[in-house]
Amino acid sequence: MALFGPTHLTLLAAISILAIVLVQVCQKVPTDRHLVRLILGWGLVINELIWWGFRYSHEGVHIANLPLQLCDVTLWASAIACLTVIPTIVELAYFAGLAGAGMALLTPDLWSRWPTYPAIYFFVAHGGIVIACAVLVFGRICPLNGGAMWRAYGLLLAYAFLAGMFNKVYGTNYMYLCRKPKNASLLDALGPWPWYLIPAAATALALFWLLSLPATRSGNTKARSQAAT
Repeated sequence: MALFGPTHLTLLAAISILAIVLVQVCQKVPTDRHLVRLILGWGLVINELIWWGFRYSHEGVHIANLPLQLCDVTLWASAIACLTVIPTIVELAYFAGLAGAGMALLTPDLWSRWPTYPAIYFFVAHGGIVIACAVLVFGRICPLNGGAMWRAYGLLLAYAFLAGMFNKVYGTNYMYLCRKPKNASLLDALGPWPWYLIPAAATALALFWLLSLPATRSGNTKARSQAAT
């Protein structure tokens, strides 16, 4: 698949349109919010379990292919957020999920060529994270509380620390902390290892801040959502 070629742009457009439609549904028909979030949550869970069955039946389970990448964590955070609406999990899913999955969708690191199942799974999973997080916050199912950005960033740094320790012990590369992905990515512009880790952390904070702006400006506060409901 060519980066920003016709297929890539079509998939990005489809994900964006579906997110906008579901956000509009949740905003205009509050009674549908419960059903929408449950469908999204269970959809993410079922899609991931099917992928695990496929992947591990072909690769086996070993130390380098455990579901420990950031997008694995944010996928499950997004699913749990949809199913439970726990504010802290919603915050982590929204900021880390939209930032991580959004960048993954823009610069996909595909394991096989489109339209094989692994490539289709990649866009379904990452697109599902983006859609779920957008619906939860902008659909006013669980608006963000004050300080959400900093709590989410703190959780991200904590997980990066744990992933780094795991990488050091087992020689893995979760979160791309030890080397860059093979395909083109934002990390290519941030310098060599290990120096790219510092601007990467700053870039993550900047993305979190940018993501906080639409949530604030669109009036997605807890009090306003409860009043509307």
